[in-house]
Amino acid sequence: MTLEQLAQRFAEVEQERDAHLDDLKRLAAEFDNYRKRVARDQGSLVARSNERLVKELLPVLDDLERALEAASQHEEAKLEEGVTLVHRNLADLLRREGLAEIETNGRFDPHVHEALLAQPSGQEEGSVIDVVQKGYKLGDHVVRPARVVISGGDGG
Repeated sequence: MTLEQLAQRFAEVEQERDAHLDDLKRLAAEFDNYRKRVARDQGSLVARSNERLVKELLPVLDDLERALEAASQHEEAKLEEGVTLVHRNLADLLRREGLAEIETNGRFDPHVHEALLAQPSGQEEGSVIDVVQKGYKLGDHVVRPARVVISGGDGG
């Protein structure tokens, strides 16, 4: 191979390299744009989702304000009715969103329960005997474990 042929081949390889480098730069820019677009879309989705939840919570806020107004006028029956209404509306809203109370009847389950105390009782050891704070799941995800007291076995 002559020097002239080598120089020509070298120029061809440089052109290929430059073309591949341009392709790589273009691909990197496209990926960066894609990443920014996905982040923007995700932020928008979260904002819309939060807005929808807030809109659904507004009637609960209205009910709570009515209950507080009844309390300030010493209308205990209306206050109790108002608080009951607020609780029911909020519980229904959260249920529609997929929130479910964690079952606490039966045996202690460390995946969904948090044992605060074990105390002697007539029930089988490891049984849930009291619920200190209800636990909830959103779908299959534990949002808050149920805080429970479990039986340490027979007290005698």
